[in-house]
Amino acid sequence: MLLLLLLLLLPPAVSGGWPVCATLAPSYRADLRRPLPPFSCRGKKAAKERAPTFYPADDVPVKVPSARELASKGVTKLRKSITPGTVLILLGGRFRGRRAVFLKQLPSGLLLVTGPYAVNGVPLRRVNQAYCIATSTKVDVAKVDAAKFEDSYFGKAKVPKSQKKKKKEEDFFAEGSKAEELSEEKKAAQAKVDAAVKCDDLMKKYLKARFTLSKRDAPHKMIF
Repeated sequence: MLLLLLLLLLPPAVSGGWPVCATLAPSYRADLRRPLPPFSCRGKKAAKERAPTFYPADDVPVKVPSARELASKGVTKLRKSITPGTVLILLGGRFRGRRAVFLKQLPSGLLLVTGPYAVNGVPLRRVNQAYCIATSTKVDVAKVDAAKFEDSYFGKAKVPKSQKKKKKEEDFFAEGSKAEELSEEKKAAQAKVDAAVKCDDLMKKYLKARFTLSKRDAPHKMIF
């Protein structure tokens, strides 16, 4: 024990083992003082092995599709009360409160309806059946050819990224005030559908009338 203490207290020339420790210790301390490189300079392998810093507090359960969702295959099932020619009351959107004639269901599940436009100003458009009230009134639409009307008919034309340019604020506000004009092809298609929908004078008055509710009306007790 005393021999070890003497070896530690003696100078390097006498002890013999001290120079090795003296050469290693300063370099080791210098490495500790050296700052670590930024995270971006480190290897990608180290970034992948880094543990996540956030864990959800609760386990989020995965929703299991029901038998009804599996049977529908992603397409909304049409209500039994809605058939071609049924007059619908629109409850949402720009034409809420208006009446429209149902033509067919599109592949997306939305309903294709028309006013007709010549009668009450409701053009060919898509509506969700959740925002419609089906009435018992029907219109003859046997001569209406709605085969060419699909979801792509109502979409906007896609502009390629190469043609898109950065616009100034003044140009943006100037163009925003201009309304997009309907093409002649769509105008002709609307006129053709309006001519095929048969409506007498009494039916035209019914389609023009707006659906309203007063303070004490109970719509769940009404028979449409």
